[in-house]
Amino acid sequence: MNAAALAWPVNIGMASRMSGVTPKMIRHYESLGLLHAVGRTDSGYRQYSEADVHTLRFIKRCRELGFPMADIDELVSLWRNRRRASGSVKRIAQRHAGDLAQRIAAMQAMQRTLDELIYCCQGNERPDCPILDDLAGLHDTPAHA
Repeated sequence: MNAAALAWPVNIGMASRMSGVTPKMIRHYESLGLLHAVGRTDSGYRQYSEADVHTLRFIKRCRELGFPMADIDELVSLWRNRRRASGSVKRIAQRHAGDLAQRIAAMQAMQRTLDELIYCCQGNERPDCPILDDLAGLHDTPAHA
């Protein structure tokens, strides 16, 4: 979609299509203050500027990378501030990368445990099941050893 050919401002539907953010999430981001107060028509319809749509794309990309909302709020503020120090942005990204690494390690440990439980389960017609024993907290299963 050629942004230069559009008549700005645009309504929420067009802002949604251009940014890839649903109207519901656009309203949510507004309520959180991630978007500046948007203009409204005399009949109360929201009107979004080209800068608003760009900000929505920025927020969407932050969400795709898994940044928490507090970090997104800070990143949007830093992005708008042309006098910012890039070190501030880097610290946020490094902290998030560290959080992701911890979550990935925890998920890999869960996967190893599940793989071991699956391996130990006979998967036959008998009622014995190490997976259920582990979930029930019985300590004679391989995952607790």
